[in-house]
Amino acid sequence: MPLRALTIAFASALLLAGPAAASPAAGRDLPPVCATSCVAAKAGTGALFVFSGHGWGHGIGMSQYGAWGYALHGYEYQQILSHYYPGTTLGTTQATLIRVLLADGKKTLKLSCAVPFTVTDANGVTDTLPAGSISLGTKLVVNGQPLMPPLTFDAGAGGWMTLARSYRGQIQVDVVNGRLRAINVVGLEDYLYGVVPAEMPSTWSPPALQAQAVASRSYALATRKVAAPFDVYGDTRSQVYLGVSHETPATTAAVDATKGQIVMFNGKVASTFFFSSSGGETESISDGWGVAPVPYLVAVPDPYDVLSPYHNWTVPISAHTFAQALKVKGSILDLQTTTDPTGRVSHLSVITLPSLGLGAAAGPSFSGGAVTSALGLRSTWFSVSMMSLQQPAPAAPIPFGTSITLTGLVRGIAGVSLEERVYGGKWGLVGPVTPAADGSLLLPEAPAVTTDYRLAIPSTAVGYVRVRVAPLVQPADPTPGQVSGTVQPALPGAPVEVDIQNPDLTWTALITGAVEADGTFVLPVDIPAGTTYRIVVTPGLGFSPGMSVPQVSAG
Repeated sequence: MPLRALTIAFASALLLAGPAAASPAAGRDLPPVCATSCVAAKAGTGALFVFSGHGWGHGIGMSQYGAWGYALHGYEYQQILSHYYPGTTLGTTQATLIRVLLADGKKTLKLSCAVPFTVTDANGVTDTLPAGSISLGTKLVVNGQPLMPPLTFDAGAGGWMTLARSYRGQIQVDVVNGRLRAINVVGLEDYLYGVVPAEMPSTWSPPALQAQAVASRSYALATRKVAAPFDVYGDTRSQVYLGVSHETPATTAAVDATKGQIVMFNGKVASTFFFSSSGGETESISDGWGVAPVPYLVAVPDPYDVLSPYHNWTVPISAHTFAQALKVKGSILDLQTTTDPTGRVSHLSVITLPSLGLGAAAGPSFSGGAVTSALGLRSTWFSVSMMSLQQPAPAAPIPFGTSITLTGLVRGIAGVSLEERVYGGKWGLVGPVTPAADGSLLLPEAPAVTTDYRLAIPSTAVGYVRVRVAPLVQPADPTPGQVSGTVQPALPGAPVEVDIQNPDLTWTALITGAVEADGTFVLPVDIPAGTTYRIVVTPGLGFSPGMSVPQVSAG
C-alpha cells in the first residue's frame, strides 16, 4: 500500500476510536477549572504573574468614589473636603480668569463659530467675521491679510468659539517657534463648568459634585504656571476640560453652589490632588511620590470606596509581557515587591535566569509607579503572586509507556489545579496541586499521546507546556531478508519505514510499510552487512515520530 494511503487509513482508525482510545487521561471526565472565559497565557510565555490590586489612580488627596460614598452617607461637601485634606479650611478667591492651553505646536488650526465673531490683532484692530469657520496657518492670514499675533477670537452674542470643541470665553492664537498655539481665556467659574463633569459623573450626589468643584477650583489655582503664557493644560496634565458640550445642569449647579470657594492651608491655596478610587485608604504624598511631607496630603481611611468597581482588581501578566514592557533581559523567574506604610509598592525587583550562566540572579529594580505605567495597572497598591510550569529540558518526545516529571512554582495563589488537553480534545481537570513549603511542585505524568499541561485557577491559566509522546519501536531479533518488530501502542495502519545511514550521517528510507492490527510489522528487505539502520514509525495525529535505537546489520 502506498505511504499516503497508509497514513489516511491510520488517521481514519484513530479518529473513529476517538481521543479516549488514544489516552487513558482523556477518560478523566471532569469539568475544567479554567473555563473558556478565563484568561489563559500563550504557550512559551513563561511564568504567569497575577497582580492583585486596589483602587485606581495615584492615591493622593481626595478619592472620588470615596467622596461619593460619603455623600450617600449624609456628609456635606465641607465635611468631605476636611476628611481628605485634614487641617485645611475653606476660603474664597478673587481670581476671575484662567488661561487654558488647548493646542500647541500645530501647523494649522481651524476655528469656527455658529454666529458672527470677531478677531483682534496685537495692535488692537478688530475685524468682524461671518458665522462659519476659518483656517489659520503660521502666517495668520485672515481675509487675505496677515495679522500681527497674538490674535484674539471672540464669539458674538449667543455663540461659542470652537476649536475641536466649543468653549466659553475667548481663544487666543499665537505663533511660537514657528508653530501655532491656542489658549482659551475664560472665566474661572465658566472653566469649572467644563471640568467638573469631565472629572466626576454628573449623576452622583450633589455633595460629591460640590466637593469636586471646590477641589478642582483649588487645584487649578494652586498649580497655575506662574509667569507662563498659560495657567493650566486642558487635559490630565492639569485637569480634563471638555468645554461647553460636556456641561450638565447638575455639575453647573455644583459649581454655582460653591462659587469662589477654595481649600486653604496656612493662608495659601491647597494643592487639592484627587483621583478615582483609593481601594480603602489614601496615600501620603511623601510615600507616594517621595517628596517632602505635606500636612494635609496624608493617608486617611476611605471606607466608602467600596462603591468603586476598581476597589479590588486582578490582572494576570505573563513573564514575556512583563519583560517586553519593562525591557528586561533574561528569563524572569520571580518578582519581589517592597511596600510603603500603606501597602503600596515603592519598588519591584526582578529575579532572572541570565542568558548565560547558571542560577537565578538579581535583575533590575523599578519603582512602583514605573511598573504601573508600563503595565497599565490601575494603581501602585498591588501584590504579586505567581505560578509557573516547566518540563525537563530539552523538551524531547518521551516514549510511550514512560513518565515525565513536570516542575512548577506557586506563590500566593490558592486553589491551583493541573489541567490537561490531549491531542484533539478539550481542556480537562487532572486534579488540584499541593506545593511544597517553598512553593515548588513536582508533578509526575504519563501521557499516552501528546498532551498539553497547564496550571490554572478559575480566572486564569499559565501558558501550557506540551509533552510530546512517540510510539515505542522495538525491533525483533535479526532475521535474514526481513526487518520486523513491534510498536506500542499498536497503532494499526501507522506508516513504518526502514532507514539506512549514509556516509555523511544522513538517513535514507529503504522500504516502507504499515503497522499491523496487533502492533507488529514485517518489512521484506536485505540490509548489507555493516550497515547502520533504524526503524521509524510516523503515525501523526498526536504522536511524534518513534524511532528504534540504531542497529548494525550482520548481513
